[in-house]
Amino acid sequence: MAKRNTKAQKSNELDGKEFFAAIDMIEREKGIPKSYMLEKITQALISAYKRDHEGAGDNIVVDTNEEKGEVRMFVKKDVVETVDNPFTEIGLADARQRLPRIQLGDVVRVEVKTRDFGRIAAQTARQVIIQGMREAERGMIYDKFSSKEHELLTGEVIRIDPRSGSASLRIGSGSEATEAFLSVSEQVRGETIHEGDRLKVYVVEVRRSTKGPQVLISRTHPGLVKRLFELEVPEIYDGTVEVKSIAREAGSRTKLAVWSADPNVDPIGACVGPRGQRVNNIVEELKGEKVDIIKYSEDPAEYVAAALSPADVISVTTLDDGKSCRVVVPDDQLSLAIGKEGQNARLAAKLTGFKIDIKPASNPGGDDEERDEVLADDASVESAEPAGTDDEPLDV
Repeated sequence: MAKRNTKAQKSNELDGKEFFAAIDMIEREKGIPKSYMLEKITQALISAYKRDHEGAGDNIVVDTNEEKGEVRMFVKKDVVETVDNPFTEIGLADARQRLPRIQLGDVVRVEVKTRDFGRIAAQTARQVIIQGMREAERGMIYDKFSSKEHELLTGEVIRIDPRSGSASLRIGSGSEATEAFLSVSEQVRGETIHEGDRLKVYVVEVRRSTKGPQVLISRTHPGLVKRLFELEVPEIYDGTVEVKSIAREAGSRTKLAVWSADPNVDPIGACVGPRGQRVNNIVEELKGEKVDIIKYSEDPAEYVAAALSPADVISVTTLDDGKSCRVVVPDDQLSLAIGKEGQNARLAAKLTGFKIDIKPASNPGGDDEERDEVLADDASVESAEPAGTDDEPLDV
């Protein structure tokens, strides 16, 4: 009598204890929940069985018993007199060989033979475990970084596209690290980036994709400046000082409006820090970008006048539309109020949300066509749209 080749037979079967041990190890090492993996593997085993048995429907059941170390598959069949589909039906006589008291119309569970089930399971379980690990890791990474939208992160430059100049940064650590994309439009003009550099970046958005989560980052977003101030200024971090608005032209100048409900706290002094140390640290991180810190006021005239600093303002008149104002400055302060290429007036408009018409003291009520040519174009200087949005004031 020939000996049964038990070794070859065992290789086709799914060892339940080894199966659950593998799931446990994945949960410990990767942090992927066991229930998630079991669900994925169960679904895949059922799909694999249906592929090999075309007549099978939604009558396949997989039972997993971790305590006994068992994985069993059953086919639920209706008890009928005449069998039309052997994958979903069973004759009464055959059914009574299993359960003598079975009746027509009842449902019986027929266990799939270990040998057949083992062959399917052995191939499918490996594929699903690998696939499930990838999907779960991507899901965990997405969950981790989606919770960090609008936050400040530090990443290492791992690749720079020589054609477009866009950069890829690695952010995070270990198995939860991912690659983030820094486009040229989100890089500060004039800032040189090299592979291996570590940069602080602002997380603009996290998207799902077939290749894993896409983390879109920026070095030009006004939110980057706010987060830097939160790191440097404890009063902002704990809410004693509030950042009301930010207007930024990355690499050149930023205006920041701050306010405090505590009359004993100077919001500007808190941001500047002892001997200017706090703001200097931020300017250093921004590679020399100028930062104007002004005190927010609910009085539009006072707020606009402060926003035009360092220029002195004689008067601010709010116009009837409630969104525009006329500002009169000393003649020798006109160019300073407007700024180089209209930058100071443009940033003040973005910061306050007001259209600003600047006039010299020598001609405070002049016609619009007599406006000094040093003003930048109207769309830039008089725009009431804050930085970073097209339809609502920036609230960073």
